[in-house]
Amino acid sequence: MELKGAQLGQAVERTLSVDTVEQLIALFGKFDENVRIIESETNVVINAREREISIIGTEEMADVAAEVMQRLLNMIRKHEEIDKGRIRYAIDLVREGRGECVGELMSDVVAFTQKGRPVRCKTLGQRKYVQAIRDNTVVLGIGPAGTGKTFLAVAMAVLSLKNKDISRIILTRPAVEAGEKLGFLPGDLQHKVDPYLRPLYDALYDFLGDEAFNKFLERGTIEVAPLAYMRGRTLNDSFIILDEAQNCTIEQMKMFLTRFGEGSKVVVTGDITQTDLPSDHSSGLRHAMQVLKGVEGLEVVMLSHKDVVRHEMVQRIVRAYERAEKRK
Repeated sequence: MELKGAQLGQAVERTLSVDTVEQLIALFGKFDENVRIIESETNVVINAREREISIIGTEEMADVAAEVMQRLLNMIRKHEEIDKGRIRYAIDLVREGRGECVGELMSDVVAFTQKGRPVRCKTLGQRKYVQAIRDNTVVLGIGPAGTGKTFLAVAMAVLSLKNKDISRIILTRPAVEAGEKLGFLPGDLQHKVDPYLRPLYDALYDFLGDEAFNKFLERGTIEVAPLAYMRGRTLNDSFIILDEAQNCTIEQMKMFLTRFGEGSKVVVTGDITQTDLPSDHSSGLRHAMQVLKGVEGLEVVMLSHKDVVRHEMVQRIVRAYERAEKRK
């Protein structure tokens, strides 16, 4: 990147060059939407002249915008996709003086989907979460919707299965709406719990495909069960995921965390701001965060609105709820 400090009144100009017109088109985005985000967030003016990009603004913001665009350009050169979420996150990192982390995230491949698409951590919080799963026996991943808690946990579970680190994957979730009493629902156990475990199924389909997933399910290599069915069991050599754990009672959480045996790994995910428990029941996840602090081999990873990788509106909604919670 070539930086020029041509003073323009109180503004300065920064320039950078691209190798091809295709790179320029990818950087600017459809109808220049990528550039509009950077201009809006940094209050600069960005223009392109052939294969040179001009960035005009205050010295501080022009430097931020120039570094963000260079980091994004590096991603494009490595055939990485950029989207609105990644652009805003790159801006946040550069403002915090951690611009080099944009490239680090790009190079860390967690796993590959069944179609060969690489899955990468898109935020520093996600990278910390994945590293915690690698390093610990038990991980509590806590954060709002859209932060990739469940998807990344399933990715790590499938990777462990393929590497033969474990022999089966166990997925469970509290069926709060049915009060853990699923008998009145039609069908066998799998059909009864399907509505509650659909997000886990969707992630498994991404990594295994329908045929392999159903085969593993038939063999018992993948087991899906409501939380109540974990009672009285000892689960060895397994990767166990407890999803939506904010809906566990204290007793259920203690029961679950004492089920796993030798060679097993446990990931508990949940959002403590969205419990569906009756008002007279305390969340077992919130309680576990407090009583298990400092336990060796267990790590609690907190994700925030900055780690939301769904539609940008989800991030705005999460921020609004966080502000309302703080006001309370």
